[in-house]
Amino acid sequence: MQTTIKPALILLLCLTALTGVVYPLLVTLSAQLLFPTQANGSLLGSDEKPFGSELIGQAFSHPEYFWGRPSATSPAPYNGGASSGSNQGPINPALIDAVQARIKALRDADPSHSEAVPADLVTASASGLDPHISPAAAVYQINRVAIARHLSPDSVRELVDRYTQTRQWGVLGEPRVNVLKLNLALDQRLK
Repeated sequence: MQTTIKPALILLLCLTALTGVVYPLLVTLSAQLLFPTQANGSLLGSDEKPFGSELIGQAFSHPEYFWGRPSATSPAPYNGGASSGSNQGPINPALIDAVQARIKALRDADPSHSEAVPADLVTASASGLDPHISPAAAVYQINRVAIARHLSPDSVRELVDRYTQTRQWGVLGEPRVNVLKLNLALDQRLK
């Protein structure tokens, strides 16, 4: 029995050190050296004052900002520790009420708008944290943002075009606009 326990304990300690200490340190150091921005959360802003991560949406509700997708996390919106969808199906009365309330809020913020509201402005993503909206959702909001910021719609559209990302490698995903990056660019424009 002694001959099997001792090698088993030595192997356990060696594998624990290798997989629990050496490997995580190696991965962390590699990430910090090769991809420091991504390894530290893809934060936007300065070192002294980060504004947020480009990977997690934020709640914008003032008319001078572009609004992102609604968040399904609770108790607070865009809570990275509670990432999940609402799990409400298309005929769920709670989802229907929430979508109608979001459409009303968008219509109230820009009463002159008569076009259909893009779906991503009134429905949450699967994670509830999506930082992007579709180019159509950004274009839908140009008039409201331009009026609130006393800018021409063409200059705001120019910023939207500049911050529209294409498909990754030309084939993956859909064109998208990072809401935080776009709003930070709008704030920089006014400085």
